[in-house]
Amino acid sequence: MKLILGSASPRRRDLLAQINVVPDEIRPADIDETPGKDELPRPYAARVAREKALAITAAPDEIVLCADTTVALGRRILGKPADKAEAERFLRALSGRRHRVITAMAVRRGERLWEREVVSAVRMKRLSHLEIEAYLSSGDWQGKAGGYGIQGPAGAFIPWISGSFTGIMGLPLAEAAALLQAAGYPVYGGTA
Repeated sequence: MKLILGSASPRRRDLLAQINVVPDEIRPADIDETPGKDELPRPYAARVAREKALAITAAPDEIVLCADTTVALGRRILGKPADKAEAERFLRALSGRRHRVITAMAVRRGERLWEREVVSAVRMKRLSHLEIEAYLSSGDWQGKAGGYGIQGPAGAFIPWISGSFTGIMGLPLAEAAALLQAAGYPVYGGTA
């Protein structure tokens, strides 16, 4: 039984390694991740994860794991910033406020699909101009929903979370392990 990780994210590979799960192949899905008009953050993240899982070609006995992480400020979706200017706008919008980080997962084996969304609340401290400039200069914002990664230098900006730390990083491990087990993947060495 092969496990296919439908993500190019090194963070997701590293997180899976923490529970001794090593994908047999990495096959990132190539889909349009543009939010629909008036699409809300949680349904958006679920749709993108599902579409990724369905877009990956896999044999009937192969298990595909896909995920999407979205930062939500109210009803607004803050995806991966296109450039430094957009990352700065995101950081200024998040500064001193609470927001939600939604990681949706989809696991597919043959025609069956298992799905789950994990929502965490995050509070970002009020950021100074110097902190924003230093963080933007680090480049750590690139490729990260909301323009920051809690596991890097921006961790110093986050005094409080409620929910899944690994979910905020991009893959909630407890829930991912449960989905993989439901699909028959031997997460803990046995069978589901």
